Amino acid sequence: MESSSEIKAHSPNQGRTLVVMAKAPRPGAVKTRLAASLSPAAVTAFYCCLLKDTLALARSLQDVEVAIMCPETDVNELEQLAGSDASVVAQKGEGLAAGLTSVFAHFTENRWRRIIAFNSDSPHLPRAVLEDAFETLTAHDVVVGPTHDGGYYLVGAKASYPTLFAGDGMGTSSALERLLSRARTLELSVGFADPFYDIDVADDLTRLAEELRMAPARAPRTAAWLREWELAAAQSRTGTGEL
Repeated sequence: MESSSEIKAHSPNQGRTLVVMAKAPRPGAVKTRLAASLSPAAVTAFYCCLLKDTLALARSLQDVEVAIMCPETDVNELEQLAGSDASVVAQKGEGLAAGLTSVFAHFTENRWRRIIAFNSDSPHLPRAVLEDAFETLTAHDVVVGPTHDGGYYLVGAKASYPTLFAGDGMGTSSALERLLSRARTLELSVGFADPFYDIDVADDLTRLAEELRMAPARAPRTAAWLREWELAAAQSRTGTGEL
């Protein structure tokens, strides 16, 4: 028979951790594919808004531990940015694959938890999608949130699988396919969150701006930045300095 503490640890609203995969907001280090459309300073400011709104989304979940996983060199800056909103943990190794491996090795060590690693540029994701992803983990070994470009915006598990993120393909159009292939090799059951999109190129900015005009409270800092961006773009097109 389980003890009362064990029962609590396995209850639906306990033992949940959401880990935001982040980098320090430095010019040339974040959202690099936006550099073709925005200045380095603008990209950095935009990323700060995305990250802060993503942390706010994470903190809006009930009974969820919130953390940031990042390169070791970024810890101090992200601790200052996050404040009391999240603990900051240095990953072991370099690159996204090492970061994801570090998430599950660190947060599942010596305890039962449902862990979800979440990207830092989807603050507009409906909160219910994250709740459903945690629920999916009660019945599956792994949960994945696919993106429309062949990647994924979240991945969750209840244990550490060191080879799950091994090999190349991270950040490419085959990232999801490769992840699912490795899950099959490990004989892991996989459940899926709703497909979504992340913010990589200028067209994504336009789509996000349209969504947040209708519901700015979903990501208020990002919505405010996008309003300024659209205003500046309109002024640039007209050359008059007025809309």
